[in-house]
Amino acid sequence: MEILILGIILFILFLEPKRREYRTSGYKEASGKKMMEVFRDKGLYGEYLTFLTLEKLDVYHRLLTNVYIPKEDGTTTEIDLIMIAETGVYVFESKNYSGWIFGNNKQKDWVQTLPGGKKYSFFNPVWQNDGHIKALESVVKMNHPKLFKSYIIFSERCELKNVDVYKEEVEVLKRNQLKEYLEKDLRRREEIMTTWTVDGLYYHLSQYALQKEDVKAKHIEDLRSRKENP
Repeated sequence: MEILILGIILFILFLEPKRREYRTSGYKEASGKKMMEVFRDKGLYGEYLTFLTLEKLDVYHRLLTNVYIPKEDGTTTEIDLIMIAETGVYVFESKNYSGWIFGNNKQKDWVQTLPGGKKYSFFNPVWQNDGHIKALESVVKMNHPKLFKSYIIFSERCELKNVDVYKEEVEVLKRNQLKEYLEKDLRRREEIMTTWTVDGLYYHLSQYALQKEDVKAKHIEDLRSRKENP
């Protein structure tokens, strides 16, 4: 009986506020994913937390998540988050990693070092998001040199130990820095779209979100094939 009561108390104190926050956010509608699916997946949960930050920005904007953009070779590229505002299209690559992170914009692979010295390499996220933006350019077809801005977002649980990225229109930071950086960006960048254009672009790109399971499965299979046959 005491265990049951303790479980109810824990639910009220922890899970219920999280459930309410999830239900009132726009993430469920944008992603089509259930709360427990998101909370059990470290990557999805990182995207969700970033979505919450973007959702609260005090500017007119539209958000898309898990967007599958077709490429010329017949495969797709998956974009974690896209924010469309009057100042441009902000493309987010979410890395919900812990440990120490090492890398720069010229290295093909970056390194994650965990406690105990275990090291794991992962593809340069700056290059990864460059590929996302290139795919977006092919379907957006808006000619403006400052249309896209790339954001690489890491978890607060990591330390960007030696990350040197000196590239225009690219930011690499931790999630707890995102609001401050983005608000500055939104203030300093010129408006290049009207609210009508923002909405039009949002509806155009919406066709690539909320994809069916066969599209997602093919994307995963294509990724696996590229790793096996580089």
